[in-house]
Amino acid sequence: MAQGDVTVFAQAKLDIGLEGHQLETDVVKLGLVTSTVTPTETTSNPAWGASGATNLSTNQVTPGGNYSTGGPTIANNTYTLASATTTFDGDNISILQNASNPTNARWGIGWNDTNAIDAALFFLDLGGATDLTAGDFSVTWNALGIFTLA
Repeated sequence: MAQGDVTVFAQAKLDIGLEGHQLETDVVKLGLVTSTVTPTETTSNPAWGASGATNLSTNQVTPGGNYSTGGPTIANNTYTLASATTTFDGDNISILQNASNPTNARWGIGWNDTNAIDAALFFLDLGGATDLTAGDFSVTWNALGIFTLA
């Protein structure tokens, strides 16, 4: 896996088909976690809380500065179909530099704050420990969308 890669959790693929997510209207956030956890596509029932089998929020970076608990919201969600491919997309993420920001973010976890168990949808490889005090932190999603399902 390379820096910047987004991987959709297998459980999320199932949940989308079972109507567990309404990706155009649900509140989706990008929480940041440390290297204490290494998410994989097959992580068991991943969630941002104790309701799933794998509680990814237990490894969240220490909130502070311009990073709030649970992470920033991905605004202006869209979920579209074109040429037999569905695409989830939304606005880019930006966290402005602050001396109190976390210094050890390793993974971004896209999770559904509207879902009953705060189910995780995907993870983003930050490429290594990322210090949000060193400068503005931004995630610019791929021009084709955050993720696609073909």
